[in-house]
Amino acid sequence: MNKLFAAVLLGFAALSGAQAQTWPTKPVTLVVPFPPGGSSDAVARALGPKLQERFGQTFLVDNRAGATGTIGAAQVKRAAPDGHTFLVTSLGPLVITPHLLKAVPYDAGKDFDYLTVAVQAPNVLVVPPSSPHKSVADVIAFGKANPDKMSFASSGNGSSDHLTAELFWLQTGTSGTHIPYKGGGPAISDLLGGQVDAGFMNINSVLQHINTGKLKVLAITSEKRSPLLPGVPTLGESGVKGADVQSWQGVVAPKGLPADVRAKMHEALVAALNDPKLHQQFTALGFEIVASTPEQFAAFQQRENARWKQLIETRKITAD
Repeated sequence: MNKLFAAVLLGFAALSGAQAQTWPTKPVTLVVPFPPGGSSDAVARALGPKLQERFGQTFLVDNRAGATGTIGAAQVKRAAPDGHTFLVTSLGPLVITPHLLKAVPYDAGKDFDYLTVAVQAPNVLVVPPSSPHKSVADVIAFGKANPDKMSFASSGNGSSDHLTAELFWLQTGTSGTHIPYKGGGPAISDLLGGQVDAGFMNINSVLQHINTGKLKVLAITSEKRSPLLPGVPTLGESGVKGADVQSWQGVVAPKGLPADVRAKMHEALVAALNDPKLHQQFTALGFEIVASTPEQFAAFQQRENARWKQLIETRKITAD
């Protein structure tokens, strides 16, 4: 009897091992909680083919936009934690939106397994070429002399570009008028056309316009200067302290992802991010490869969550 029981146990162990080795057993969905064309979408579509090549299974990008990213995030929260559904998202749904909306259908700190911060990128303060402002000092001086007169575009309420502007106003004792758009594209379009005065845009979304002279860049929100814009000072160098901001994209899974699947997916994500061609592609766009561990990402999410919660409460920012 003992031999029979042992054989059964060995059989179950072998079956379990076989199942682990065959993951993924069906197409994997990478949910992006924003429309096509944004930074999160770009990251997902760059990673998908590399993951598909590694695992020999289809990786599909599913854009589930709406409610400032919470619709797509909630979909992933409800998905089975079997390694066939992941969320590729910016910081918004994980550390910002939960403090802006009254009813978010998930707990960002408890309902997801954090895999990696894939990339990060600073924002840049840009103005139309016709703007009279040539430096951050000009913007601060104008803001102090003309409260709420200078308009700042953003890709939406609670976006990193919106909150960077709020942080800038807080740290400089100035104020401006926030003009939220439904995405970065429309915001940049109006910046290019001079319909809005300024904006803290993601560097990767406006780099081409800066290089062609269609937008004028005054500062960058990273701690150090960017090798892509070596002549552009940081906000810190421009006298604005405590306003360093990085927009980032990460990959998370529904809570309860099996440890072996998490390890395999993380290893594959890191390998893809460090692929020379992909690395060069991201770097050229202004992204910095992060490829953090799950433990590092979980701790980072807590720090970011506390930071943006404090700012949102201090500035009394809402999603309306």
